[in-house]
Amino acid sequence: MEQTHTTHNGVAATPGAQRRVLVVEDDATIVEAISARLRAEGFLVQTALDGPAAVDAAEAWQPDLMVLDIMLPGFDGLEVCRRVQAQRPVPVLMLTARDDETDMLVGLGVGADDYMTKPFSMRELAARVHVLLRRVERAALAAVTPRSGILRLGELEIDHAQRRVRVRADDVHLTPTEFDLLVCLANTPRAVLSREQLLAEVWDWADASGTRTVDSHIKALRRKIGAERIRTVHGVGYALETPAP
Repeated sequence: MEQTHTTHNGVAATPGAQRRVLVVEDDATIVEAISARLRAEGFLVQTALDGPAAVDAAEAWQPDLMVLDIMLPGFDGLEVCRRVQAQRPVPVLMLTARDDETDMLVGLGVGADDYMTKPFSMRELAARVHVLLRRVERAALAAVTPRSGILRLGELEIDHAQRRVRVRADDVHLTPTEFDLLVCLANTPRAVLSREQLLAEVWDWADASGTRTVDSHIKALRRKIGAERIRTVHGVGYALETPAP
């Protein structure tokens, strides 16, 4: 494990402070490339080369975000994500060498917020890191000044203040990204939102190359709230279905 900066106090960064990014990847060349780009973007960077080292580093260093490869020695990135998220919520950008939707859905299911398939550009990776951190800041602000009231759409209930979702009165655990995606759809129920609109609203990402990220998050969301609640309009996007008035 390599620590590139030592000036930290073990407390989560506050808005405006240098953000800490833990890069977990067993390929030294990729680690160096990612770390160099993120340092150039102004981040503090620490690295880990295997699963156990990643969990230890996350607990000791309290990063603001993790860039996490799925395939790791010791135990894989999915297990790292499970263990780290059990300690404290951390935004996770997951890396996978396989263009396999199963990997992506499992990763989102254990708490990853976004994923990228190798090979990828360092420019895009840095942009995704910035986007995830901005979303965390917006969520923190919303927690301080929450929207009032509970939105009920049939058996689906969205509590904005507590960022909780219930289906038939049962709590449904959503990742921060899944919650924001559901709220975005629920703001205009039955209206079709394009993948590009969802990328811009939820991820603050204007590049159409990220549309597969939307598709995978929609599939993960469907598994949790019920597939029938989100309608696909082929070639366009998605709509949240609601009971007829």
